[in-house]
Amino acid sequence: MFSSCSRQFGNQRFLQLKRFQSTLVIAEHNNEALLPITQNAITAAKKLGSDVSVLVAGTKCGPASEAVAKAAGVTKVLVAENEAFKGFTAESLTTLVLNAQKQNNYTHIIAGASAFGKAILPRIAAKLDVSPVSDVIDIKAPDTFVRGIYAGNAIQTVKAKDAIKVLTVRATNFEPTPLEGGSAKPEPIAAEGCAQDLTVFVSQELTKSDRPELTAAKVVVSGGRGLKSADNFKLLYDLADKLNAAVGASRAAVDAGYVPNDLQVGQTGKIVAPDLYIAVGISGAIQHLAGMKDSKTIVAINKDPEAPIFQVSDYGLVEDLFKAVPELTNKL
Repeated sequence: MFSSCSRQFGNQRFLQLKRFQSTLVIAEHNNEALLPITQNAITAAKKLGSDVSVLVAGTKCGPASEAVAKAAGVTKVLVAENEAFKGFTAESLTTLVLNAQKQNNYTHIIAGASAFGKAILPRIAAKLDVSPVSDVIDIKAPDTFVRGIYAGNAIQTVKAKDAIKVLTVRATNFEPTPLEGGSAKPEPIAAEGCAQDLTVFVSQELTKSDRPELTAAKVVVSGGRGLKSADNFKLLYDLADKLNAAVGASRAAVDAGYVPNDLQVGQTGKIVAPDLYIAVGISGAIQHLAGMKDSKTIVAINKDPEAPIFQVSDYGLVEDLFKAVPELTNKL
């Protein structure tokens, strides 16, 4: 009886707390399109309460703001178009977020746990003098969050006592909110004081590929140190082409110079959770597992039967990858 009453009281308190919450989601986009991680962040925001605003800042970012306005559950879309946001520098965006916070008194500020979110959220938290909560994988209450620590080997539940909660959320743990069913109208927000003298965007070099983007792909083929050279990664590219898959890599392969670091999967790389993850020549260090263990099906190919990767894989093949991968590619 006591347990039942406690649970009922806890649910009532959660609903009461949600009623008074307002959340600002910082959209990640390339001006022309919204990046999928923003849709995951919106889902997390909706678990906090029904008042969800999305901030879209950039140069000529109309298409991105119009797309997010269609997301179900979004009540307001704030749009800031200014040359100050060219390159999406953390310094200029921090000032804009602080201005929005001052105007609307948000109780939560959220971004995805990507390189973008990890650059801007700590700055915002420092300016607000609050403690950020990073890599949130579940939301128990508006002030209680679950996050992974020690490369995901331990799960920690934290209660944030700050008046304003600043969070980064792991995309793989929140379903994306569909960009349909919503009716929010984009409205402008001033970009006063956002131009920065100390940090100026110069240029960027984007890697172009016909393959799916790594964090959004349904199938990922990753290679490790076992491939022995950059030339041997062609084995994975051939396999990926047959599966319409993205190609990833372990940190060991990146550090060895086999592939560029934008392909790195792991704790210090990209977090992926595809329907199928094929690990080729990857031993399975905990730092790599932290970035892919949420994959629905994991296949490991390694000639070492004691490799840690086999402990998390659904299917394991103990075989020389230089024999197994070409054979698998030919049979597809």
